[in-house]
Amino acid sequence: MIANRLVRVVAVALSLAALVGTTELASASTWSKHHPRRAEVNHRLAIQNRRIHREVREGELNHRQAMHMHREDRRIRHNERVMASRHHGAVTPAEKRALNKRENRVSRQIGH
Repeated sequence: MIANRLVRVVAVALSLAALVGTTELASASTWSKHHPRRAEVNHRLAIQNRRIHREVREGELNHRQAMHMHREDRRIRHNERVMASRHHGAVTPAEKRALNKRENRVSRQIGH
């Protein structure tokens, strides 16, 4: 009785592991997280995130201002993901310019 349950649990666990492994392989081939334009956009968002936190610590920004900037950065990141999903993990040069323009707008608000 206990042995049968153990066998079933192991079989289910192996099935799930196989399913997850196949899904990861499929997504890795179609979703290039490290495409150069995507990496640049995401790196810049990470730097802006650190700048916002630093400005809050130094008293240059209040928490409400920081919250709005973080929200806009999340929207930019979401748009980057959507754009990349349309082109098999890549962001086109025109899309990169549009994302950079939005990042510039947020960047100018930090520290002012």
